[in-house]
Amino acid sequence: MARIQAEWARERPDVDVSPQAVIGRLHRLGHLLTARLDVVYRTHGLSEGEFDVLAALRRAGEPFERAPGELAAHTMVTTGAMTKRIDRLQRAGLVTRRRSAADGRGRVVALSPAGRSLIDRAFTEHMRNERNLLDALDPREAEELERLLTGWLARVEPVESVEPVGGPATAPRTPGAPAPRGGG
Repeated sequence: MARIQAEWARERPDVDVSPQAVIGRLHRLGHLLTARLDVVYRTHGLSEGEFDVLAALRRAGEPFERAPGELAAHTMVTTGAMTKRIDRLQRAGLVTRRRSAADGRGRVVALSPAGRSLIDRAFTEHMRNERNLLDALDPREAEELERLLTGWLARVEPVESVEPVGGPATAPRTPGAPAPRGGG
Protein backbone atom coordinates (compact mmCIF):
# COMPACT_ATOMS: atom_id res chain seq x y z
CA MET A 1 0.00 0.00 0.00
CA ALA A 2 2.83 2.40 0.84
CA ARG A 3 4.40 1.75 -2.59
CA ILE A 4 1.11 2.48 -4.36
CA GLN A 5 0.69 5.71 -2.40
CA ALA A 6 4.24 6.78 -3.22
CA GLU A 7 3.70 6.11 -6.92
CA TRP A 8 0.46 8.12 -6.96
CA ALA A 9 2.06 10.93 -4.97
CA ARG A 10 4.89 11.04 -7.55
CA GLU A 11 2.53 10.89 -10.54
CA ARG A 12 -0.24 13.09 -9.15
CA PRO A 13 1.25 15.43 -6.54
CA ASP A 14 -1.84 17.62 -6.98
CA VAL A 15 -4.09 14.92 -5.42
CA ASP A 16 -4.19 14.07 -1.72
CA VAL A 17 -3.57 10.30 -1.67
CA SER A 18 -3.50 10.01 2.13
CA PRO A 19 -6.96 8.35 2.31
CA GLN A 20 -5.42 5.30 0.64
CA ALA A 21 -3.42 4.68 3.82
CA VAL A 22 -6.66 3.69 5.58
CA ILE A 23 -9.12 2.76 2.82
CA GLY A 24 -6.63 0.69 0.83
CA ARG A 25 -5.53 -1.25 3.88
CA LEU A 26 -9.12 -1.87 4.99
CA HIS A 27 -9.98 -3.07 1.51
CA ARG A 28 -6.97 -5.43 1.45
CA LEU A 29 -7.74 -6.66 4.96
CA GLY A 30 -11.35 -7.27 3.96
CA HIS A 31 -10.23 -9.51 1.09
CA LEU A 32 -7.81 -11.43 3.32
CA LEU A 33 -10.41 -11.91 6.07
CA THR A 34 -13.07 -13.01 3.59
CA ALA A 35 -10.72 -15.61 2.12
CA ARG A 36 -10.02 -17.02 5.58
CA LEU A 37 -13.70 -17.02 6.55
CA ASP A 38 -14.68 -18.73 3.29
CA VAL A 39 -12.47 -21.70 4.21
CA VAL A 40 -14.81 -22.56 7.09
CA TYR A 41 -17.94 -22.16 4.94
CA ARG A 42 -16.49 -24.42 2.22
CA THR A 43 -15.48 -27.00 4.85
CA HIS A 44 -19.19 -27.33 5.61
CA GLY A 45 -20.24 -27.31 1.95
CA LEU A 46 -21.64 -23.78 2.11
CA SER A 47 -21.11 -20.47 0.39
CA GLU A 48 -20.95 -17.31 2.50
CA GLY A 49 -24.51 -16.44 1.45
CA GLU A 50 -25.85 -19.87 2.36
CA PHE A 51 -24.12 -19.66 5.75
CA ASP A 52 -25.77 -16.25 6.26
CA VAL A 53 -29.25 -17.65 5.54
CA LEU A 54 -28.82 -20.62 7.88
CA ALA A 55 -27.39 -18.34 10.57
CA ALA A 56 -30.32 -15.89 10.24
CA LEU A 57 -32.76 -18.78 10.64
CA ARG A 58 -30.87 -20.18 13.64
CA ARG A 59 -30.75 -16.76 15.34
CA ALA A 60 -34.53 -16.48 14.98
CA GLY A 61 -34.95 -19.04 17.77
CA GLU A 62 -37.60 -21.75 17.92
CA PRO A 63 -39.11 -22.68 15.49
CA PHE A 64 -36.12 -21.35 13.46
CA GLU A 65 -38.09 -19.76 10.64
CA ARG A 66 -38.51 -16.44 8.88
CA ALA A 67 -40.29 -15.08 5.82
CA PRO A 68 -38.08 -14.81 2.71
CA GLY A 69 -38.31 -10.99 2.75
CA GLU A 70 -37.23 -10.94 6.37
CA LEU A 71 -34.28 -13.20 5.51
CA ALA A 72 -33.31 -10.84 2.69
CA ALA A 73 -33.32 -7.89 5.11
CA HIS A 74 -31.32 -9.82 7.72
CA THR A 75 -28.68 -10.86 5.18
CA MET A 76 -28.64 -7.61 3.18
CA VAL A 77 -29.40 -9.08 -0.26
CA THR A 78 -32.19 -8.66 -2.77
CA THR A 79 -35.23 -10.91 -2.63
CA GLY A 80 -34.17 -12.40 -5.99
CA ALA A 81 -30.77 -13.40 -4.60
CA MET A 82 -32.50 -14.76 -1.50
CA THR A 83 -34.78 -16.96 -3.60
CA LYS A 84 -31.76 -18.55 -5.29
CA ARG A 85 -30.08 -19.21 -1.94
CA ILE A 86 -33.24 -20.72 -0.47
CA ASP A 87 -33.68 -22.92 -3.56
CA ARG A 88 -30.12 -24.31 -3.18
CA LEU A 89 -30.54 -24.86 0.57
CA GLN A 90 -33.90 -26.58 0.04
CA ARG A 91 -32.42 -28.91 -2.60
CA ALA A 92 -29.68 -29.78 -0.08
CA GLY A 93 -32.32 -30.61 2.55
CA LEU A 94 -31.16 -27.83 4.90
CA VAL A 95 -34.34 -25.73 4.84
CA THR A 96 -38.03 -26.25 4.14
CA ARG A 97 -40.64 -23.89 2.69
CA ARG A 98 -44.31 -23.76 3.51
CA ARG A 99 -47.24 -21.40 3.24
CA SER A 100 -47.56 -18.91 6.07
CA ALA A 101 -50.35 -19.71 8.52
CA ALA A 102 -50.87 -15.96 9.05
CA ASP A 103 -51.03 -15.11 5.33
CA GLY A 104 -51.86 -17.90 2.88
CA ARG A 105 -50.12 -16.02 0.07
CA GLY A 106 -46.87 -15.68 2.01
CA ARG A 107 -44.15 -18.27 2.51
CA VAL A 108 -42.08 -19.26 5.52
CA VAL A 109 -38.59 -20.75 5.36
CA ALA A 110 -37.49 -22.97 8.24
CA LEU A 111 -34.33 -24.84 9.19
CA SER A 112 -34.62 -28.58 8.75
CA PRO A 113 -33.06 -30.76 11.47
CA ALA A 114 -30.09 -31.32 9.14
CA GLY A 115 -29.81 -27.55 8.57
CA ARG A 116 -29.84 -26.83 12.28
CA SER A 117 -27.18 -29.44 12.95
CA LEU A 118 -25.00 -28.09 10.13
CA ILE A 119 -25.28 -24.42 11.14
CA ASP A 120 -24.55 -25.23 14.78
CA ARG A 121 -21.31 -27.00 13.77
CA ALA A 122 -20.38 -24.38 11.17
CA PHE A 123 -21.10 -21.45 13.49
CA THR A 124 -18.97 -22.93 16.29
CA GLU A 125 -16.06 -23.34 13.89
CA HIS A 126 -16.71 -19.88 12.38
CA MET A 127 -16.46 -18.23 15.82
CA ARG A 128 -13.27 -20.14 16.58
CA ASN A 129 -11.85 -18.96 13.24
CA GLU A 130 -12.83 -15.33 13.92
CA ARG A 131 -11.26 -15.56 17.39
CA ASN A 132 -8.00 -16.83 15.84
CA LEU A 133 -8.02 -13.95 13.34
CA LEU A 134 -8.73 -11.34 16.01
CA ASP A 135 -6.05 -12.74 18.32
CA ALA A 136 -3.49 -11.10 16.02
CA LEU A 137 -4.38 -7.96 18.04
CA ASP A 138 -4.01 -7.56 21.76
CA PRO A 139 -7.34 -7.10 23.62
CA ARG A 140 -6.93 -3.32 23.95
CA GLU A 141 -6.21 -2.96 20.22
CA ALA A 142 -9.25 -5.08 19.36
CA GLU A 143 -11.46 -3.02 21.67
CA GLU A 144 -10.19 0.26 20.19
CA LEU A 145 -10.60 -1.02 16.63
CA GLU A 146 -14.17 -2.08 17.39
CA ARG A 147 -14.91 1.38 18.83
CA LEU A 148 -13.41 3.16 15.81
CA LEU A 149 -15.14 0.93 13.25
CA THR A 150 -18.49 1.19 15.05
CA GLY A 151 -18.33 4.98 15.00
CA TRP A 152 -17.17 5.19 11.39
CA LEU A 153 -19.78 2.70 10.20
CA ALA A 154 -22.52 4.65 11.98
CA ARG A 155 -21.51 7.75 9.98
CA VAL A 156 -21.17 6.03 6.61
CA GLU A 157 -23.83 3.31 6.56
CA PRO A 158 -27.03 5.42 6.75
CA VAL A 159 -26.20 7.03 3.41
CA GLU A 160 -26.33 4.98 0.24
CA SER A 161 -25.19 6.61 -2.93
CA VAL A 162 -24.49 5.72 -6.53
CA GLU A 163 -21.95 8.53 -6.59
CA PRO A 164 -18.80 8.65 -4.47
CA VAL A 165 -19.25 10.15 -1.00
CA GLY A 166 -19.52 13.90 -1.46
CA GLY A 167 -20.75 13.46 -5.04
CA PRO A 168 -23.99 14.97 -6.29
CA ALA A 169 -26.34 12.05 -5.60
CA THR A 170 -26.67 10.90 -2.02
CA ALA A 171 -29.90 9.59 -0.59
CA PRO A 172 -30.75 8.13 2.77
CA ARG A 173 -30.93 4.36 2.78
CA THR A 174 -34.47 3.03 3.04
CA PRO A 175 -34.86 1.26 6.39
CA GLY A 176 -34.73 -2.49 5.83
CA ALA A 177 -33.25 -2.09 2.36
CA PRO A 178 -30.13 -4.09 1.60
CA ALA A 179 -26.91 -2.32 2.55
CA PRO A 180 -24.12 -2.29 0.01
CA ARG A 181 -21.73 -5.23 0.28
CA GLY A 182 -18.12 -5.48 -0.66
CA GLY A 183 -15.98 -2.60 -1.77
CA GLY A 184 -14.93 -1.21 -5.07
